[in-house]
Amino acid sequence: MSRAFMIDRKARNASQPKPRKVFVTGAAGRIGAYFAEHAAEQHELTLLDLPDADMSHVEQFGKVVRADLADLDKLKQAMAGADTVLHLAAGPSPSVTWDTVIQTNITGTYNVFVAARAAGCRRVVFASSIHAVSAYPVGVQIKPDDPVNPGDLYGVSKCFGEAMGRYMATQQDLSVIAIRIGAFQPIEAARDPDKIGMMNTFVSWRDLNQLIHRCIDDESIRYAIVHGLSNNVFNQMDISETRDMLGYEPEDDFSEENPSLRKLHLRDQVRSHSERGHDQAPGIRKEL
Repeated sequence: MSRAFMIDRKARNASQPKPRKVFVTGAAGRIGAYFAEHAAEQHELTLLDLPDADMSHVEQFGKVVRADLADLDKLKQAMAGADTVLHLAAGPSPSVTWDTVIQTNITGTYNVFVAARAAGCRRVVFASSIHAVSAYPVGVQIKPDDPVNPGDLYGVSKCFGEAMGRYMATQQDLSVIAIRIGAFQPIEAARDPDKIGMMNTFVSWRDLNQLIHRCIDDESIRYAIVHGLSNNVFNQMDISETRDMLGYEPEDDFSEENPSLRKLHLRDQVRSHSERGHDQAPGIRKEL
């Protein structure tokens, strides 16, 4: 079994997604706000962000809680009764300094996991990042169980979150799914000719939101690292295990949206070497 994937054999996937109480950290951010807007009708949401965060764009979607991740006691109280914690809060910049990394991305993440366990939550969905493996060369497609290889301190903090999640899953009976999120952008960004550098890391808003929902709904995974990218022709991170484990079906493809790539019809032109042309017969044809 993959080092990045463990199944709880006693659990079974629900035939239909069911309403859950979902606690969201970093709810005022782009991912949190999009999720809140599209999950409010299905789930009962508690939306947390910093005391000085502008929550006006999400307050209609759930109960708003204002707290710093350093306040462990308040986190425990606020998570009481939650089924799932969606942990998005972080200092998000690749150039983030160590002071921010240690306070928000490491101590804050530790507190979220501990509070979730203390509150009796079923699962934490942890927003990891492609930066946990961003030091791999461009030509390498990364599998979920390849060694971590961060390219910056932000990536280092996401490696910590993945390791903390595995510890909580194997030693503390808390299910954890870590999503390595790529370049989270609206579909309009893929249509910008100047954004071609995202062709192998792009994940659209609706594709990531689908993946988050599937991570919440799953009832069989004890621990997993999954890759959050769209259905791009070329992906820096392999999403095949994400598809197989969770039934993830991304709808968007950067090469079909970007005008510089659309005219090349890459999905029609690029084929696997295992695919044979119409004039090729398999070498075993005589024996058959």
